[in-house]
Amino acid sequence: MKAEEILKLTDHTQLKQTAGLSEILKAVEEGIKWQTASVCIPPSYAAEAVAHAAGRVAIAVVTGFPNGYDSTAAKLKETETALMAGAAETDTVMNVGRFLAGDYAYCLDELKALKRLSGGSILKVIVETCFLNEAQKCDACRLVVDSGADFVKTSTGFAGGGATAADVALFKSVAGGAIGIKASGGIRSLAFAEELINAGATRIGASALIACAEKLQSI
Repeated sequence: MKAEEILKLTDHTQLKQTAGLSEILKAVEEGIKWQTASVCIPPSYAAEAVAHAAGRVAIAVVTGFPNGYDSTAAKLKETETALMAGAAETDTVMNVGRFLAGDYAYCLDELKALKRLSGGSILKVIVETCFLNEAQKCDACRLVVDSGADFVKTSTGFAGGGATAADVALFKSVAGGAIGIKASGGIRSLAFAEELINAGATRIGASALIACAEKLQSI
C-alpha cells in the first residue's frame, strides 16, 4: 500500500501528557495535509482543535483515558463535552478492572449509554488487549459489538502493550464485519501498519506514521 492510502485509514494521534496547544494544532495541520481519517487528541483541546480544523479533518477525542476506571457519569460528561465542542469521534477506554472481575453487565451498560449519547458520532472502545487472555479478548470484542459501538480498539499505548496482527485477526473472526477494528499502540512503521490492515484493521491509531511518510517522500 502507498503511504497515502495507509494514512487515509489512520487516526493521527497527539496524546502526550506534555503536549501543549501548539503541538495539538501542529497535529491537526499534519492531519489536514495528509488527509488522515482523523486527528486524535485529549479532551481539553477539543474546541481549539475543531475550530482550527474547520471541517478539513475530523477531530477524535479520547474519554476515560488512559485507565478506563472513571465513573460512567464522568465518561458521559466528558463525551458530551467533546461532542458539543464539535468532535466527530470519541475513543473511550472500557472499564478493564470491572471486566476482568467478570462484571460484564456493568461494562455493557456503560458502553450502551455512551453509544446512546454519541448517536451518529463514531464511538471506538479500547479494550486494552495487553491485560487480556485470548478468551477474554473474544468476550471483550463481543461485548463491544453488543453495545452498538462502531469500533473495537486494541490498546491505549499507555499500558505497556500495543497492537498485534494476531489480535486484529482474532477480533475480525469474532466481530465478523459487524464493527470496525482499530489497531493502536506501538505502530511506528508503515510496514507494520500495512500488516495490521491486511490482518483486518479498518483504522490505525498512530503518532509516528506521518513522520515515516515524510521521510519516505524526501528520499
